[in-house]
Amino acid sequence: MAETELDRAEKRYAQAKARLQALRNREATRQRKLDTRRKIILGGALLDLAERDSAAAAMVDRLIRNLSRDQDRKAFAEWDGATPGGDGSPALPSDPDGSG
Repeated sequence: MAETELDRAEKRYAQAKARLQALRNREATRQRKLDTRRKIILGGALLDLAERDSAAAAMVDRLIRNLSRDQDRKAFAEWDGATPGGDGSPALPSDPDGSG
């Protein structure tokens, strides 16, 4: 049986539709990867800041306490938000008021 013009058009339509869906899937994957990369970069920057700044450390501690999933909180079990002072507070100069 010979393929009619309608059959060929339907076949081309199905192929074009499949190509379009593949392109949409690739774009969605690209967007998810970019979103994940942004989260990782921003999270790293926030944790780095929290190690140096007590206000940022307090904010991170609050965020961790508000995580709804136990397994997410467990990922931060060993994180203490320590700053160079070691107690979560910012390091102070030895003579903060400059009086000598």
